[in-house]
Amino acid sequence: MVSPSALKGYLLEEALAWLLRSSGYRLLVHADQDPVELVDQGGDLRVRGRGALHQADVLGEFTFTPAFSMPVRLFLEAKYRKESCDLPMVRNAHGVVHDVNENYMAGSGARPRQRYKYSYVLFSASGFTADAQKYALAHHISLVDLSGPTFDFLRGIIDVTANELGETQDHLLEVGNSKKRVFPVSWMRSMLREYLGTAPPNLLSPHVDLVGEFQRKAGRTLTEFAETLVRRSGSELLLGFPAAPFILPLATENYEKFIAFGTGQPDHKVRIRRHGSGGRAEWKLSPAEAPDAYELTFKLPEQIEDWIGEVADEEISRAVKVKQQFLSEITLYRMNDGGVRAYQLRYEPGSLSRMRRTDA
Repeated sequence: MVSPSALKGYLLEEALAWLLRSSGYRLLVHADQDPVELVDQGGDLRVRGRGALHQADVLGEFTFTPAFSMPVRLFLEAKYRKESCDLPMVRNAHGVVHDVNENYMAGSGARPRQRYKYSYVLFSASGFTADAQKYALAHHISLVDLSGPTFDFLRGIIDVTANELGETQDHLLEVGNSKKRVFPVSWMRSMLREYLGTAPPNLLSPHVDLVGEFQRKAGRTLTEFAETLVRRSGSELLLGFPAAPFILPLATENYEKFIAFGTGQPDHKVRIRRHGSGGRAEWKLSPAEAPDAYELTFKLPEQIEDWIGEVADEEISRAVKVKQQFLSEITLYRMNDGGVRAYQLRYEPGSLSRMRRTDA
């Protein structure tokens, strides 16, 4: 049986793959998309490393190759647990990405082959421990905290869906002639990806023969989950790339407002405000010259928030220092008519307006 937290993690990964659908990444789901680097094993997609094969539940390939770099691929992993993600999870992410990036041998007569730069992003619905954050910052593993109010909606529909699926686990698929019952995770992923259009339909795993009652109940639950996401089609999770050892997941209720403004001014100044304090702090970003044109919300690593709030009298000045050091330039990429468009958001101290201490 799949544990409730693992099931929620699977649903969260598929939801994130959909939310990131226009950020320049295409989903890799089958070894046919790259027979050299990828392997299908037992229904799971795996990536070849120097020392082992590594499972990739969600693997994306960036459609734009940065200058002086190799094509970029991204492991996406999501955890939905009551407790914060700890150091072993982040250490495992580092081990995986290090091993796959080392999987290259050069020698006389060796056939040249394509190389990739693999990165790893770990999402958590309950944050990360202090040790996990320190390790991630040191080894450039991106951690994304989804515990803030911006993601209440997403966590809510995942809770409801996972609970409904859990109630159907008495009607699971029997494997062969054994009495062992397993939850058909590959079927669930394929169904969601087909409905949400996040992967090529011809490369999705074939639908397995399921116990009829389970297939009807689980299928209806997953369809309702996908339909709920689609009804929020104005929402996206844009990836922002600052000059920092972390990425910024930028949430928005209406991405079309951002696109409308960014199309006319792809390079523009922004103002950035901090609301709240500590681990619950969230940051709001909007155009400096037209604050009502759009708004993007994000969170910074808790370790940085702890430093900002460490000395009450310095909270505002430290928040400004973080903006100047890490958030002065944020680059976003988005698919646009088959190509990739870049947007440059520039924070300058002159755009800082007077605000309350907790709104630094």
